[in-house]
Amino acid sequence: MNHHAPRSAPPRRTRRIVLLGLAVLAVAGAAFLVRRPLMMAAPMCMAGQWHGCFDTFNGVVLMTLVALPLAALVVWALARGRRAAGVASAWRMSLAEVGMVHGTVPFVWMTMMPGAGASVVPGRVSLEPLRDLLVMGPLGIAGNLLVFAALGFFAPMRFAALASVPRILALGAGCSLLVETAQYVLRLDRVSSVDDVLVNATGAALAALASRRWWRAAAEAPSDRPRPVLAPAG
Repeated sequence: MNHHAPRSAPPRRTRRIVLLGLAVLAVAGAAFLVRRPLMMAAPMCMAGQWHGCFDTFNGVVLMTLVALPLAALVVWALARGRRAAGVASAWRMSLAEVGMVHGTVPFVWMTMMPGAGASVVPGRVSLEPLRDLLVMGPLGIAGNLLVFAALGFFAPMRFAALASVPRILALGAGCSLLVETAQYVLRLDRVSSVDDVLVNATGAALAALASRRWWRAAAEAPSDRPRPVLAPAG
């Protein structure tokens, strides 16, 4: 008789609570470090003004943080509906879906913000690898790594067909290529650079590696389809 089996659930639950607490502390710490620039955009955002809020980096970051409770509520509602329908891994699926959207849309929004010469300056393209990487600087590289990091982290947890680092790398490169093409076509006064594609894809792949433990466990778990209800015999 295995006396240790009933004790496996509490440590697992404790581990999840600790990880959630660390994530909350990380977000709170990041918000504290950048509180001054965020507060510069707060009056415009709280007043619902487009200019000064949604057309600035500080405003978009602030609204992303403010929307975190709403995102958590959406995760809860989706998971509750799925659990009622008998779907396995309801929380994982719901968290992955909301995480992909909430963690990716703000970064894509920021990359699509027009510059001062939008619609006037012709589109510019840089196709020489590593040329722009040398002038990005640490902040620019970090920002580009984060653009599709949420997509790379959560997509393989939600879609079994994407549960592979090379596939996430290809997905990140494809999404980044679409963004760079849109910047050029819309003449947003931005440089469509191959280095942006490379760094964006690398960020997605690194995020996929960070979540590998969870999406590999999901691939080994039972199917997420609703469980059929068997009629009693006789």
